[in-house]
Amino acid sequence: MDIAVLGMGTMGRAIAMRLLQGGHRVTVWNRSPAKADEVVAAGAREARTVPEAVAGAEAAITMLANDEAVRAVALGELRPATGEGLVYIDCSTVSPSLSAALAEAFAGRFLAMPIVGNQVAVRAGQAVLLAGGDAAVAERVGPVLDALSSQVRRYGSAPLAGAAKLATNLLLLSDVVALAESFAVGRCGGLSDDQLRELLADSPLVAPGVRNRFEGVLSGEQEPWWTTALGAKDAGLALDMARAAGVELPDASAVQRRYLTAAESGLNRADIAAVARLYPTAATAGRRA
Repeated sequence: MDIAVLGMGTMGRAIAMRLLQGGHRVTVWNRSPAKADEVVAAGAREARTVPEAVAGAEAAITMLANDEAVRAVALGELRPATGEGLVYIDCSTVSPSLSAALAEAFAGRFLAMPIVGNQVAVRAGQAVLLAGGDAAVAERVGPVLDALSSQVRRYGSAPLAGAAKLATNLLLLSDVVALAESFAVGRCGGLSDDQLRELLADSPLVAPGVRNRFEGVLSGEQEPWWTTALGAKDAGLALDMARAAGVELPDASAVQRRYLTAAESGLNRADIAAVARLYPTAATAGRRA
């Protein structure tokens, strides 16, 4: 298929690379230049504008940072440039209300498809796709889904897929904060990092999804997969969705504040594992012990 991938952040590049490996023809676009060098070297074509990127495409994928970016690209640039033959797939983590608005704007040719998994999982074809929308639309872009992953969870509407993504993200964000605070408690009691590793690295109490960040949380340093700023944003979306239903989430509010604090302290581009760096007293206590 001819596919346009709009947004060349870490995940956008991973999606484009996976599609190229699957034999698809890929055109990429990013608002700021010099982000697509890797995928262009792998065989993609880079477009200067969104209309140029989607010209002749059968599907367009957005992987962008937030509601504002998706709304600007999808409704401001993509929709006026496309006809009825193109299916629009949004892989971004956005509010379910925006997903509903996109489904209405691109009636009969929209699929919300947030992704559970980091860029490594996407490149390996091991991520989980949360596909929300009409089954007929999903079938039209079946080759895209097949190229990206064999693990596809289907939902009957775009907002349901968005809700599933936010529920998943909130759990991971909370687990990372809990792990950081567990380390802080251990260090305050005199445990060394080696002792914490021995105690918890293989513990069934540490969820499998958190284990790939275990060392990152222990040290506070990790290659940025999902930044603290985006973590705070996603926790905020989860809180907004719950409050709209009349449900308060006090623990989620505390988790969001941790990531906001990390982002505002200069760690906005660091991975969510860097939230562990908010506990310097505990770290110092561990070094003295």
